Amino acid sequence: MEFLAANELAILRWVHILAMVYWLGGEWGVFQTSYHVTNPVLSLEERRRHMETAYRIDILARTGIVLLLPLGLHMGKIYGFVPLLDGSGVWWMWLFFAVWLAMTWTAFIQRETDLGIAVTRAEELLRYPLIAALLVTAGMAFAGGGPITSGPSNLWYPSKMGLYAFALMIGLFLRLVMRRWTARFRILAAGPNAEQEAALAREIGLARAAAYIYWITIASVCFLGAVKPY
Repeated sequence: MEFLAANELAILRWVHILAMVYWLGGEWGVFQTSYHVTNPVLSLEERRRHMETAYRIDILARTGIVLLLPLGLHMGKIYGFVPLLDGSGVWWMWLFFAVWLAMTWTAFIQRETDLGIAVTRAEELLRYPLIAALLVTAGMAFAGGGPITSGPSNLWYPSKMGLYAFALMIGLFLRLVMRRWTARFRILAAGPNAEQEAALAREIGLARAAAYIYWITIASVCFLGAVKPY
């Protein structure tokens, strides 16, 4: 325990880096696998195997993105940016994100069932108030108020928070696409369906465009955390 207490910030920073790596790398893996998932030339069985691979890669990215926020808030508390988390506040914060992470893994494990789809939708709904809260908090920090202690030398912190919220917005769309994969493949299992194939192609085209913006946003979050330019 003494070692953990003495190296708390360094350990949090290490896990934060790992979470960022899994987030960025996982999204790239899903992006590449999606080409096979939506390829109508392949058999449905083979496409479903690629979809299974995409889900197994994506759960690491999902885990990373969920962990990044509590890790960032915990480090912010140590830096003195988030006094709201002093005392027991940090443990309540971690409890909230533990529930969120449990929902994420439940949705993954039960992804082929109605329960999995329902939990996925609930997890998506959870993101809306969270995104709003992050954007409002970041905006208040730039205005010189709110729960984040900000100033000329640490505006990188609310900037990073705002970009993370934007990344969650893009992630909502990408999660929606993957959830629709499951529903559409249930229909395709009954036989060829040109309408579903067209919908798959259209959605994946939009998702690939969103993925490029996603990577730029993730890289920007990394830059702010590493360089702390302002």
